[in-house]
Order: sequence, then C-alpha cells, then structure tokens
Amino acid sequence: MAHIIVTGNEKGGSGKSTTAMHIATALARMGHKVGALDLDIRQRSFGRYIENRLAFSEREQLDLPTPQYRSLPEVDPASIGPDENINDYRLSEAISGLDAEVDFVVIDCPGSHTRLSQVAHSLADTLITPLNDSFVDFDLLARIEPLTNKVLGPSIYAEMVWQARQLRAQAGLKPIDWIVVRNRLGAQQMHNKRKVGDALDQLSKRIGFRVAPGFNERVVFRELFPRGLTLLDLRDVGVETLNMSNVAARQELRDLLTALRLPGVTVSV
Repeated sequence: MAHIIVTGNEKGGSGKSTTAMHIATALARMGHKVGALDLDIRQRSFGRYIENRLAFSEREQLDLPTPQYRSLPEVDPASIGPDENINDYRLSEAISGLDAEVDFVVIDCPGSHTRLSQVAHSLADTLITPLNDSFVDFDLLARIEPLTNKVLGPSIYAEMVWQARQLRAQAGLKPIDWIVVRNRLGAQQMHNKRKVGDALDQLSKRIGFRVAPGFNERVVFRELFPRGLTLLDLRDVGVETLNMSNVAARQELRDLLTALRLPGVTVSV
C-alpha cells in the first residue's frame, strides 16, 4: 500500500502547500511514484501549484518529474447510506485510485477544520504540521501560561490529531508519525525563537510528536509558484549558478526529508 503523507494544521499561511509540493516533487525526482490530493476545495493552492508545473513544462517542452495529481471524484449521493458521509467516500475513492499506482500519496489539508481534513489525518502514516515560529501558531497546539510559558494542555488541533490516532488504533493500523516543522525561522529574534523551541520540546514529550526544522522565509518560494517550480528544478530551467539563499534553501529541504524518515527513501536531492 502507498505510504500516506498528510500536511495539515488548522491555520492558514504556515507553508503547508509549499512544504507538500517540495516533498512530493523531491520524492518524484528520486524516482518514487507519487500521488497528490488537495483537500482545500476552495483555494486549492497545492493543486494549482501542480497545474502550473504541468502547464510550464508543456510550454517550455521540459520533462520535469511531477506528482500525479487527482481531483476528488464526484459520488452519487444515492449510492451511500443515510448515515454515511459523502466526503468520506470521495476521499476513499481518490486514495483507492492511486494506491496501486504510487509509492506515496501526499495530501494537503485546508487551514481549517473540515470533515475531509479530519478523515485525512486518520489515514496519515506520516503527518507533517508546518508551524510559523511564533506563539501565535503555537497556540494551535497547546495552551500556555502567559507569564511562564508553561504548557497547560493541548489545544484544538492537537486534540484532533489525538482523535485520529485513536481511530487508527481501533482499526489496528500503525501509529501516526507526527512531525511538527518549524517554518520561517528568522535570524533575528533569537530570544523568542528559543522560547518557542523550549515550549515545543516540552509539548512534544507530552503529546508525542517530533520537531524538525523547515524553511526560512525566502522570496524564491513566491517566485517559483506561478511556474510550478521547486528549489530542485532551478538548474533544469537554466539557472547555472545558485545564489547563497537558494543553496541554503536546498539544504533545508534535504534536512527536512532526512528528518521525515520515510520508508525506502534515501536523501540525495
């Protein structure tokens, strides 16, 4: 069966789609067969990213390794029972259609709580939660005491992941490998960075996730999206010499892929 990778949290602007696209493309470039689903039916950033890539590749006559993107299929409401959810069927059908064809399925969830997102989390073998490095985003995971920064308890999203873990346990599936990815780690504000890091370390032991470094804030990510490109494609489109920022960003991607510990993946991007 395909290994399911889900990028999710319940807050927009944390870099979920950028993270999903770079992981999916990196795996495709390594020779793995990768499927892709976007559950943000309204915005579809991940889906549009892949569509931009396909259009650019065709226009420039390039053969860029690309995930197999699938839209959620339509399901006849009459074909399901009165107490069953149509979105459960749509997601199940989409994954079933990819399962025999690919090694990995990368699913990008919306930045809000939806039924599709909830079900996707329960299907995740690897769950990646990108988090901007601030206490604003940290509040998604846990409540803290404002004066001491002591963790008081899990918050809404952490509780949803706990419920997904319970469902997997009841179904006899292996536990979710949950990785919280710290995005937009800036060189400044070292004191705040350390406080967030300490709080994440404390919380990770309580509710069971691993912490991995993600991507710094870089202009290149905004420039790549319209063409559907990733950091790994720059030389393919004629960039012979990478600047220091691009070299550092590629190393961040290597470090993230290494931290994920995906089955059968040797990091050599």
